Amino acid sequence: MEIVIFGAGSLGSLVGAALAREHDVTLVGRDDHIDAVRECGLVLEGELEADVAPRATTDGAGLAADLAVVTVKSYDTPRAADTLATGAFEAVLSLQNGMGNEGILADALECPVLAGTASYGAVLRDPGVVECTGRGEVVLGDRRGRHAAIADRVGAAFRSAGLETTVSDGMPRRLWEKLAVNAGINAVTALTETENGAVLDAPANDLARSATRETARVARAEGVVLSNREALAALEAVATETAANTSSMRQDVRAERRTEIDAINGYVLERAAARGLEAPTNRALAALVRTWERGRGLR
Repeated sequence: MEIVIFGAGSLGSLVGAALAREHDVTLVGRDDHIDAVRECGLVLEGELEADVAPRATTDGAGLAADLAVVTVKSYDTPRAADTLATGAFEAVLSLQNGMGNEGILADALECPVLAGTASYGAVLRDPGVVECTGRGEVVLGDRRGRHAAIADRVGAAFRSAGLETTVSDGMPRRLWEKLAVNAGINAVTALTETENGAVLDAPANDLARSATRETARVARAEGVVLSNREALAALEAVATETAANTSSMRQDVRAERRTEIDAINGYVLERAAARGLEAPTNRALAALVRTWERGRGLR
């Protein structure tokens, strides 16, 4: 399969390196990383290993492939959608954090847009070198929760490259469950400079569980069946499995980059307001991270 990875950061490079073992892959990313891949190839270290030589470019316009995998930050989705619209793809898969990305892509593109989640731990160690810090799973499927033959094809392509992959007809619920987990982990670990496992114990545990419960409540108001018990069980499972991992939001804060707070806790607030609900824990977490961003001139 011909595959474009649009947004070759940590996760995009991990997925791209794994896929390049079996497929024809093109990475779209930033100058220093892309230059290193062009010169020396892409090295995947850690719990997954690969030494591959995918094509690499900083210009994602006018590309054509069977599949484009979008791994840019959520705030870059509109720009990614506009650029992808200049090319031709059989399908596009979003493997991004937060909510709302698939709708933005679908509005700009004529091909099917698949939703996905990825729980692999990934850190871009150096230009041209990405580390898998924890094995996980890719879950993907039709963004509206229907069966889609193209999702089966994409799932088979991912599995053939050694990525643990599940094709699901229930992606709306999967996305809200992931949002509930991220709402409980990301901002807390970013603000406190701790690993994911910190939310398993007091005093962070109460805060994380509160943000997760609020998210599940909003999900139900949006018509998605997600109980508090299920959301909290997912939070505990992910935090346990990735206890030593650094969340993507903490990585952003460390690097003094803009975070995805608007698409995580901020999205919970937006949908809560639309449904006449309160989400005070998510409101506090979002306010703190946004204040940090403003203080760094990032928004």
